[in-house]
Parts: sequence; C-alpha cells; structure tokens
Amino acid sequence: MAEVREARVPDIGNFTGIPVIEVLVQPGDRVDKDQGLITLESDKATMEVPAPFAGVVKEVRVKVGDDVSEGHVVALIEAAEGSADAAKGPAPARTPAAAPAKAEPAAVKGDAPRAGSEDDEAVTNAAAPAPTDDAPRQPDGPAPSSSGGPRTPPVRFDADAVRPDKVPYASPAVRMFARELGVALEQVTGSGRNGRITREDVQQHVKAALAGGTRAAGGGGGLDLLPWPKVDFAKYGAVEHKPLSRIRKIAGANLARNWAMIPHVTQHDDADVTEMEAFRKRLGEENKELKLTPLVFLIKAAVSALKTFPHFNASLDGDQLVLKKYFHIGIAVDTPDGLVVPVVRDADQKGLLQLAAELGELSKKARERKLGPAEMQGGCFSISSLGGIGGTAFTPIVNAPEVAILGVSRSAMKPVWNGKEFAPRLVLPLSLSYDHRVIDGADAARFTSHLAAVLGDVRRLLL
Repeated sequence: MAEVREARVPDIGNFTGIPVIEVLVQPGDRVDKDQGLITLESDKATMEVPAPFAGVVKEVRVKVGDDVSEGHVVALIEAAEGSADAAKGPAPARTPAAAPAKAEPAAVKGDAPRAGSEDDEAVTNAAAPAPTDDAPRQPDGPAPSSSGGPRTPPVRFDADAVRPDKVPYASPAVRMFARELGVALEQVTGSGRNGRITREDVQQHVKAALAGGTRAAGGGGGLDLLPWPKVDFAKYGAVEHKPLSRIRKIAGANLARNWAMIPHVTQHDDADVTEMEAFRKRLGEENKELKLTPLVFLIKAAVSALKTFPHFNASLDGDQLVLKKYFHIGIAVDTPDGLVVPVVRDADQKGLLQLAAELGELSKKARERKLGPAEMQGGCFSISSLGGIGGTAFTPIVNAPEVAILGVSRSAMKPVWNGKEFAPRLVLPLSLSYDHRVIDGADAARFTSHLAAVLGDVRRLLL
C-alpha cells in the first residue's frame, strides 16, 4: 500500500523565515517528482519547493503569508505505487535544526512566467529537491543511467551563472516583456529596490539601443536581433543610391523607437459626415480667402474628445501619468523631404476660421522648410490625415510622448440604413492608435464613438 509521506522545505542556504507567496497545489492534485508545490520569496529571489516524489497531495500544511525554513513540512503526499521513491518507505522526520544532506543540483528553471505571478519584486529560480535521509548519495560526476552508461544533462550547468548575484533580478512579467523585445536582461541596469529591473528599465535600454547607445556583438543594436541583411542589389539589376534626407533620418529613428517601445493597438470606426461636409462647403463659400478643410473640424472634435476623456491628453513619466490642462494638436504634414508635425496651440480657444488660417500658414511653412523647432514641440495629441490621397484604414504610429494619434482616411459615399431604408451617406473612416499601457480598448471605442457623434452633428461642439 502506498505510504503518505511528508514533503519538506529543502536546503535553502542560511535563510530562515522565508514567506510563502504562492501555493501551487491543493489536496487531490496529482504531482510529478520535482513539480513545484509552493513558491517562496527572499530579499533577492523567488524559489519553488519541489515535490520529492510523484503522488497525490493529501494535505497542504502551509498557506500564503506563512514563514517557513529548511525542514518545514509543506504537504503530505501519497506516493505513487510502483515508483522508486515509494519503494524506499517513509523518510524519518527531520527537525529544522538537523543538518541537511548534500543535495544534487537541480536544473535551473527557465524564464517562462507562471500564471498569476506578476510580482515585480521577484526573480524566478528553482530550489534543488530535498533528498531523503535514506537516499544513497551519488558520487561526483555524471549519474549512471538505467542502461549503465553515463547520463549527460541536456544543457551545460553553469553554477556561476545561477548565483543570486549573477542572475538578473526581475519579475516573470518583466522577463517575458524583455524576451518579446529581444533584450538580454544581463545588459540592463535595474533601478528598482535592491537593483530590481523594471519594465521602464527595459524600455530605456531599448531606447538607448535604438539611439546607438548600446551595440550588441550580433549587430542587432543591443536587442539580440539578427544582423540587418547585407545584399548586393547591383548584381540583380541596375540600382541608384540616394541618401535619406535629414528629416527622414530623424523621423525614422523616432518612429522605430516609438513602435518598439509602445504597445500599439488601433481602434477603427466610421463617422457620418454628410451634414458636416455640407456645412463646411457653405462656410467655405462665405470665406473664400481661407482654405477650410475637414481637418479643422477634426481638430475641434479631437479637443472635445480630449476634454471628455482626459487620460488621452496625457504622457507617461515613469510610474506617473502627466495629465495636461492645455490642448495643443499636432498635424502631420507631408513634405517632399518627409513627414513633419507642426503643432496648433490652444486649439480649444480658437474657432474654425482661426484654425483654418493657422493651419494654412503652418502647412506652407512646413513645405518651405521654414518651421522652427518650437513650432513642432509641446503637442498633446496628433492627427494624420490621408483623406486627400485615399485609403480606407491604416495604423498610425503614436508620436511619443503622447499616448494616442488619430488617423483619417478618405471619405466615401455608402448606403447606410436609417431604420426605414438605405440612404446615401458620406462616411469618414477613423483609425485611432493608442498606447495600451495607458488606454484600454473600451475607452478607445468610447473615444472614437464620441468623435463620430461630434463629427456627425457639429452643433455638439457648442455644448
């Protein structure tokens, strides 16, 4: 008959009173040998207490928040019948003060995050399984396999690499984030408590790498990426070399940084602008000296939405969200040298005609390369309009340090059901890209719905 045996905390060094931060099993669970039972957290590391043999958990003797030390009983496990561990019989109980037997080193656990483990104060390591007192000690060197030949570990064990002072101190969530960006945590300096690496530290490392501050040996700009392919295009046909303009070089570096560091999501929606377009044309006929484009209505609608949803008019500063009380709208302008984004300041304090005049002046200066640096700084929210060219939708890249950008495509007449029949309506496609660290999908949907409502009835701008 299978014996119910104790699973105890193994040798964890000179640490005592280590808190339990996670219980991984419950009574009735079947566990394999070396499967984690609980998770402990010291000042610099987390470790799992593994099951010393396979079986069924009969009782869990600890709970989250308990302090445990070496030899503390974690659980009672009914050993699986027929297993080598079960055949040895029950192990005599040891007191926490008993000298621990020398344990064989366990394979170091990888970086895979555990479900539900989001503690930013943790770093994943595995504790070696506790040997039973009647377990025969293995001689140094490779353990013999069942076939009599030496058993070779699948990966070379580097004891120095898993020392607490060598392993990067980061939570599983930060480790996963770093892997997604291709960042080696050994290259990142932690700014958190006790040198903990935070998400912001990884982002700053990526930013420095994209700016040329960190170069990896593999040529991936410090992100452990594959080197950029080198191709002799001339051997396939005629080519011409043309240097990038200064604007494109600057814009390219900024866009690459923003795309790599900001978790982008794009929300698409349609706005019925039939009445707005009719009003715009009437207003344009009355003010022929101005070029009254749909963009001025979009600016006013954006200001209305930013007032309704203030966290869209914000910027991230470390762990702080900076909410702005002013409304400066950046407008992407296509020029022969590349894209520039002049800023319309205090758009909430200007009417449609004043915005049209200012927008025309900024666009002219942009195309004539006369924009000053101050005229392209301080934006809260940007608009990129491709309506004069075409397209149905796209994903604009957030212009850091802003948290959202509105993309506008070409309007088109579409049949829209009005409750009784399909009627031709002028529909304007909207594409809102946002920083998912600050903005949730539901809020993005509400933001675009608000935009659509205001553009559908410009009288709402008076409210």
